[in-house]
Amino acid sequence: MLKETCDMEIQNRTGYGIKRAVLIVMDSLGIGAMPDAADFGDEGADTFGHIISSFPDLKIENLRRLGFCNIEGAAAGQLKTGDAAGVYCRLSERSKGKDTITGHWEIAGIETLTPFKTYPDGFPEKFIESFEKAIGRRVIGNYPASGTVIIEDLGPEHETTGRPIVYTSADSVFQIAADTDVIPLRELYRICGIAREMLTGDLSCGRVIARPYIIKDGRRVRTADRRDYAVAPPQETLLDNIVKAGMDVTAIGKINDIFDGHGITKAVHTEDNADGAARTAAAIKENTNGLIFTNLVDFDSKYGHRRDCSGYGHAIEAFDAVLPEIMEAMNDDDLLVLTADHGNDPVHSGWDHTREYVPMVAWGKKISGGKDLGTRDCFADIGATLAEILGVEKTSIGRSFASELFR
Repeated sequence: MLKETCDMEIQNRTGYGIKRAVLIVMDSLGIGAMPDAADFGDEGADTFGHIISSFPDLKIENLRRLGFCNIEGAAAGQLKTGDAAGVYCRLSERSKGKDTITGHWEIAGIETLTPFKTYPDGFPEKFIESFEKAIGRRVIGNYPASGTVIIEDLGPEHETTGRPIVYTSADSVFQIAADTDVIPLRELYRICGIAREMLTGDLSCGRVIARPYIIKDGRRVRTADRRDYAVAPPQETLLDNIVKAGMDVTAIGKINDIFDGHGITKAVHTEDNADGAARTAAAIKENTNGLIFTNLVDFDSKYGHRRDCSGYGHAIEAFDAVLPEIMEAMNDDDLLVLTADHGNDPVHSGWDHTREYVPMVAWGKKISGGKDLGTRDCFADIGATLAEILGVEKTSIGRSFASELFR
């Protein structure tokens, strides 16, 4: 009864008739270089466009039907549809960066003015010495690398000596890889927790990431037990505002890690994209209100970073195939929003994120589809829109497009 009363209050105070938003981040699915991409070494990057060039017959009928391919800059207008069911646009990133935390935080209403510190030459020796003393182990590595490459290069030494593998990337990350038969998962998490406590102040780092792996059939394979230890958001976000208003925020995938648990009422771990999509559909069927916030990380971690264009294309097809299950689970008073947090062009040099526009597609049974909202100034327009629709406190940045969504 209390839940029904809360739902009615949401709909009455906003007038939009929406009690819950389902926000899915297709991690790294950028749609073309931003004007300042050259400043980040990313001139010419185009994650979706280059995938389409490699797969001109990409089977994404559901995304097409929603209007994904109608977005300005999305694969140079290929695969457009004349009768889009959704409202769509592309979003510019206002923050200074192109990493996971910066992108997600901006979606939720935070502008990052100073990029997170990166370590292109590895972490300072004095820090490494202090870290080794704190965890009671020597480490190996401490340089920028691809995660799948470094466990092959340094795996034999790690497995023989028990020393964890430390590495970073172009992002602000301190990653620790270990064979779980050598360093059990609980111990790896403990080590990462110590690193998180130490990497503050002058040694600030956006994320500490546990990267466990196993040896299967003679190959080193990373497991789904990755855990991210992020810095806490510097201010309240859309998520906090929803919770303060007495509603639910269900975090699926690594969303809980990205926001350091802030503004979240339920956290759901996922194994991969398929599991994330399935758990999103299951969460929709629960009697909740507020926000279901999902990150589908495989696009980024398994394909973008590994520069696997073929794998990335097939992953988009796989998500497109399960999208109807998510849409069919939705109620009349639900709103679906699809977006991304940065690019990770599998054709670009290196193995890191790319500075790109991101897509936004909104769909719901009360949405008036077929509208192109052009290019918008900020990822936080999503957060501002959801705040208005749900009738909660405004985000500190962002301009709502709520009025454009409804008949």
